[in-house]
Amino acid sequence: MDTYTLLRQFADSWMLLLLFVVFLGVVFWAFRPGSRKTHEDTANIPFRHADKPAADPAAKSEAQL
Repeated sequence: MDTYTLLRQFADSWMLLLLFVVFLGVVFWAFRPGSRKTHEDTANIPFRHADKPAADPAAKSEAQL
């Protein structure tokens, strides 16, 4: 049996199973019960300073000098 055939059989059987298990793990991790707050916080990052601009830390340190 040559190398190509061996690798092809491995990819068709065990690698497919492994990648399916990894996919299920990622889906479960994304939709796990405790992740709602984390996802909402991440989704709202662009709107954190919607009412006023964020403070510039460089300007604050220059003012102290």
